[in-house]
Parts: sequence; structure tokens; C-alpha cells
Amino acid sequence: MAKFAPDSTLEGLLAQVALADEMYVCSAQPTNYADIANSDLVGPITLTPGNGNGDFTYADGDTNGRKVTVAAQNGASVIASGTATHIVLATGGATDLLRYITTCTSQALTSGNTANVGAWDVEVADPV
Repeated sequence: MAKFAPDSTLEGLLAQVALADEMYVCSAQPTNYADIANSDLVGPITLTPGNGNGDFTYADGDTNGRKVTVAAQNGASVIASGTATHIVLATGGATDLLRYITTCTSQALTSGNTANVGAWDVEVADPV
């Protein structure tokens, strides 16, 4: 018998990512929410959590499974100069949780300028 997971199961993990209400561009990978402050170059960029609310959209994966696409964020203020290496999704406020971290193309950012973060996705493959 083949392994199988319905879309709703795969979306359960993606739903945790889509709970993020903040995005940061960092110069290093933070180890916890408080650590974002040590490498934050851009952020927080305010996000609207949840599928289909504007910043997160579920869809079929590129090959199989499911994915959540994070919408592009343009014109975000650069608050510190440094080399961007990571994009961080987090939930701020009372929870202060890291939701997802990915790498980005390394690029120098200068305080006082603006930065754009293109759309990107998190994909969960079907079980094999």
C-alpha cells in the first residue's frame, strides 16, 4: 500500500508558517526570537497571517505536495547596514516565536535605504 497524506495534513505544517505576522531580513540566522535583534537589517515588516489574507497563499507544490507562498514585500526600510543572508518569519507580541527561516541571496544593505523581498514559498512534499 502506498503512503498518503491528504492536503489538509500537509497544510497543517504550512499553517504554522502562515501564522507569522512579522518578516525580518537578517545578517545571520537567529537562534530564537530575541536573537533577531542581533542581526536585524530590515524589519519588522508587518504581515497578515492566514491563508488567502494577503501575505500567504496555499497551493499545490511545484512537483507534488503543498506549498505556501509568501507575498513580495517592497519598499521596506533598512534599519542597519550589513550583508543580508536570511529571511525570518516570526510571530511577535505575547508569543515571540520564530516560525520559519530561510537563506537569501547575499547582498549588502545600507541603513536609510529601502529593500525589496521577492515572493518565495515553503513546500512540503507528499510522503514517499
